[in-house]
Order: sequence, then structure tokens, then C-alpha cells
Amino acid sequence: MRTTVAIDEDVFDKLKDLAAKRRLPFTKIVNEILRRGLTAQRERPTKKEPFRVQAFHAPLRPGIDPLRINQVLDDLEVAHRSVPKR
Repeated sequence: MRTTVAIDEDVFDKLKDLAAKRRLPFTKIVNEILRRGLTAQRERPTKKEPFRVQAFHAPLRPGIDPLRINQVLDDLEVAHRSVPKR
């Protein structure tokens, strides 16, 4: 089937380059790319499952206050910065 389509210049250049690299007619390249795009649209999942985080119980060692975790991390960062680099 013959039809006239307006193709943006940048897309045209890419199609033309691809046709030259593959040594195929421009029409074949256009049809191949259109088929790929249409197939990709059809194969997309219509609805994704929501991501769910599975929580688990991770007991802390005795003497560690879970409400002060950020303070412990800050202390570790300060200690790490004070270690001289070799």
C-alpha cells in the first residue's frame, strides 16, 4: 500500500542511516521499525503489580536503643572520618 507520511527530519536521517548500514531499501527499514514499535506497544503489560516490601523482624543487640540509630550512624561517620588515610 502506498501512502504519504510526514516524517520529522531527525527520524528520517536515522532511518536513512540505518538503511545504508544494513544495505536495505528505505521502505523495508521503515516497515521493520514500525512493526517493532507496534509489537512493543501490544506486548506491554496492561497492569503492573504494586511493589510490596516484605518486612522481617531483625532484633537489635542488647543495649542498642532503636530510637537512637541515627546517632549511632553519625558517631560511626565521625569515627570513619577521623581515621587517617594511607
